Amino acid sequence: MNRCRAISLLLNLFQSFFRRPQFLLGLICVAPFAWAGPNEARLNIYNWSDYIAKDTIAGFEKQAGIKVRYDVYDSADTLQAKLLTGRSGYDVVTPTSNYAGRLRAADIFEPLDKSKLPNLKHLDPQLMAIVAGADPGNRYFVPWAYGTTGLGYNVTKVRQVLGADVALDSWDILFKPEYVSKLKSCGVSMLDAPDQLFAAALHYLGKAPDSTNPDDYRQALQLLKRIRPYITQFNSSGYINDLVGGDICFAFGWSGDVVIAGRRAREAKKDYQIQYFIPQSGAPIWFDVMAIPKDAPHKEAALKWINYIETPQVHAAITNQVYYPSANMLAKQYLDPLVANDPAIYPSPEMIKKLFLLKPLPPETARLMTRLWTEFKTGF
Repeated sequence: MNRCRAISLLLNLFQSFFRRPQFLLGLICVAPFAWAGPNEARLNIYNWSDYIAKDTIAGFEKQAGIKVRYDVYDSADTLQAKLLTGRSGYDVVTPTSNYAGRLRAADIFEPLDKSKLPNLKHLDPQLMAIVAGADPGNRYFVPWAYGTTGLGYNVTKVRQVLGADVALDSWDILFKPEYVSKLKSCGVSMLDAPDQLFAAALHYLGKAPDSTNPDDYRQALQLLKRIRPYITQFNSSGYINDLVGGDICFAFGWSGDVVIAGRRAREAKKDYQIQYFIPQSGAPIWFDVMAIPKDAPHKEAALKWINYIETPQVHAAITNQVYYPSANMLAKQYLDPLVANDPAIYPSPEMIKKLFLLKPLPPETARLMTRLWTEFKTGF
């Protein structure tokens, strides 16, 4: 007897207590996620949008015999709210390192059973040492992908405005009004991400990017206020299409996004070049990491997923699709050579030493940064 028929018989016994028992039966039978038992062959994943290869899920389902429910989000705050509320129903989530570190401190995640993750042997020790800044001992997190935050250009237009000799791999382009003011005419885009911009500004000022000194943040705000008149938009996703369409010529953005914009511009046969630069002095690096919530209903399936993702060929397919690299060393041999050899995607070991991880900030520092960010955006 199947589940729905059994429930139907039970509901008939309570006909007098329900005006529409068949309606309740319909809800039960079409909501397998809510009624799934902990031992059923299923897996519930919550990840950033547009962040997976076309055949990743199908490959796992075929290999593991486990059905995947795959949901997406586009804001770290959305994920954090679900996890802090509890009983999210997800088995694997993918927070960014600074949010992940904060959630780890709140005892949200299950320690990893590494005996069931043999593919962790493929992870780059240098990168895992950086991840340990948010996860001491690498006990809870396995990198999904990583990237940097830096400078994206319509190089053709910017060279026309600033000249051929200006170094595009310098924070000066963003933080010196004499440069960024000239780019306003062709469009300047800023990530709507205070943690990213304040970290970059603090670094530019010679301060610790993860400073907790309120005076450092106030000095950073004064730096940012000088460039505020020249920012034409705040955008954390649409700037990709704006670069491709020629609506902006400069973006403070994420590495993979700008690389995607460059690819789309080439495919559309645009007469300009879009390129991403990591400033030579250093830049923020961040990791989106796989983690298992403590209340995950299918922890064994979650471990199988994480180990599957760390299969070199699987992770290479994801990087080839989204242009964000993995920490999987062996995956590089399966990449498109144009991806594997692009320093905008895979920074050199020398550059990695200059990058700084975004770490969780104390609540009082985070609140101050949020308040100053509002002041910066509104221009007051």
